[in-house]
Amino acid sequence: MRTRFTALLSAVTGVVMLAATACGATAQKDETTAAGAAGAPVAGLRLMVPNTPGGGYDTTARTVAKVMEDAKIASGVQVFNLPGAGGTVGLQRTVNEKGNGKLAMQMGLGVVGASYTSKSQATLTQTTPIAKLIEEAGAIVVPKDSPYQTINDLVTAWKKNPKGLAVGGGSLPGGPDHLLPMQLAKQVGIDPKEVNFISYDGGGELLPAILGNKIAFGASGYSEFLDQVQAGQIRVLAVTSEEPVEVIKDVPTMKSAGIDFVFTNWRGIVAPPGISDADKKVWIDALTTMHGSDLWKGELVKRGWTDAFVTGDQFTAFLAEQDKLVAEILTQLGLA
Repeated sequence: MRTRFTALLSAVTGVVMLAATACGATAQKDETTAAGAAGAPVAGLRLMVPNTPGGGYDTTARTVAKVMEDAKIASGVQVFNLPGAGGTVGLQRTVNEKGNGKLAMQMGLGVVGASYTSKSQATLTQTTPIAKLIEEAGAIVVPKDSPYQTINDLVTAWKKNPKGLAVGGGSLPGGPDHLLPMQLAKQVGIDPKEVNFISYDGGGELLPAILGNKIAFGASGYSEFLDQVQAGQIRVLAVTSEEPVEVIKDVPTMKSAGIDFVFTNWRGIVAPPGISDADKKVWIDALTTMHGSDLWKGELVKRGWTDAFVTGDQFTAFLAEQDKLVAEILTQLGLA
């Protein structure tokens, strides 16, 4: 039976904070520029990354900020990291910042799952959904000196000794990096309960584990490792998209390697609860303008991201559906 993972099923899946963030995320009125100020760039926006530098959320947030700056959509966008508990420390901070329309949080399916597996008091349904940005396939990666040259080499060894081959992911149990190897294991005939999964708090922590041969292989979004792939430090054995990824077009898909498995993740932005309609519009308008820019389109191509842009009510409905179904699936797995 064909196994296919949509973005919905995929979910069930030293840090340096800028000194200014330690004083709180509330911007002062004189730090901001009104959204309709005759074409003036928006000022005073802050974007929180709820895990460590170097991971997928961090890369996405910093790309968003750079494009908005370079396109003169916004000025002085501040990106800062607040890691912990699979993103739920940042989620709690976001919920606590009720009414702060200048703050938003970069997030994705991993935070949806982590909010349940971490027993977080804060939930994504409490936030103000702003925009869904991208979708991205997963990848199976190994260090350059790994004995596994192909995905089938790895799967053969993994089936012989599932507990002996540790797999790492940049999310907590219930997040996409956890569900990817679990569902892949099931597809190739390995009992997911036998999988030796090691959780890291984001790609920034997962990367040194791969490079240092602390795990046999990693499962995560391929864009998090493009620099290391291009430098020859990491090899991608397979991607989980339907079609090859342009930026690493020589890497096979799972399907082309004979494994009928597709897996996609997504990333978006939410704001604290109770923000004004005007502040919500500032964020949506800025991101919509960014989405239409050539600079953003270039980043999509450069990073191999799939455009999945929706805002406002559409994203609200999408996120509510994701939250409900993720909760149901995690409950069935005994993780929620």
